Amino acid sequence: MSGNLEKIDKDFQKLLTQAKSSKELQDLRVSFLGKKGRLTESLKAIGQLPESERPSFGQKVNELRVVLEGALNKKDQEIRYQEVSAKIQNEKIDVTLPGYVQAKGSVHPLTLVQDKLVRIFSSLGFSIEEGPDIESDYYNFGALNFPDNHPARDMQDTFFTKNKQVLRTHTSPVQVRVMERDTPPIRMIVPGRVYRHDADTTHSPVFHQIEGLCVGPNITFAHLKGTLEAFVQMMFGQNVPVRFRPSFFPFTEPSAEMDVMGPHGTWMEILGCGMVDPNVFENIAQAWSKKYPDEKQNPYDPEKISGFAFGMGIERIAMIEYGITDIRLFYENDLRFLEQFV
Repeated sequence: MSGNLEKIDKDFQKLLTQAKSSKELQDLRVSFLGKKGRLTESLKAIGQLPESERPSFGQKVNELRVVLEGALNKKDQEIRYQEVSAKIQNEKIDVTLPGYVQAKGSVHPLTLVQDKLVRIFSSLGFSIEEGPDIESDYYNFGALNFPDNHPARDMQDTFFTKNKQVLRTHTSPVQVRVMERDTPPIRMIVPGRVYRHDADTTHSPVFHQIEGLCVGPNITFAHLKGTLEAFVQMMFGQNVPVRFRPSFFPFTEPSAEMDVMGPHGTWMEILGCGMVDPNVFENIAQAWSKKYPDEKQNPYDPEKISGFAFGMGIERIAMIEYGITDIRLFYENDLRFLEQFV
């Protein structure tokens, strides 16, 4: 039996020196140490030996198994090292070749413009407020002096939910919520998404607005005019001509629209504005009276308070800023368009 173990060892060492790959090494392992390998089969013959010789033979088999496994592991490391070295030699990197340019992401143009608008009005002392996209009829229309028969309340102009709430058509409802929460003076802007039943080259059913409100004693149209002229200078440049045209909005009186002179000598509308209608303050005053019935002086008494408001579409400002003629480009996810703003 001992001679058989010596032959197994000799044959193994011969085949081990001939193994040149990991696959050949694995085949050798199975051939000698597997379930049906030569060393394993020799151990099965232990029952043919006298009982006194069995422990010694079993010990020799186990010792040989340890030797063979050690030799296999050592050879495996050598082969792996040779394979890696050969791979490195065959896959040399030419460090003088130009590298690949990593594509960079970019901020969306609407985000760029909104951030710029927020910075401008923040520098003028306006705080930033936000509110829900789904509003009640009261906050979106009623509190802002929209009459019951106003076209904006129609299904063809506004998105209504099943429980008769609306997707806000402007961010002005947040102004109502802030006035119900805080006492004057108030200077705030509200950037955010708004929704209207309209879609063409210059209108989108979902777009972005930024609206502003200033409330306090003795606020006049001159304050509104000065604020918006300062905004235009910081947004479009020092020498851009502006003009105000009379207009109408339910929540301001008087109301106006502001235009800037375009590069080709044409006037372009950029925003609507006006003095807060006293009826809006009356609605806020009533809400305060219900909330604080014991207060003798109402902070939103229309006889003692005034304010101005303005609102603009961020898409419109971006179209003017970048010379874009179709609002739908902002939403098509066309990288050829978006990459221009890297």
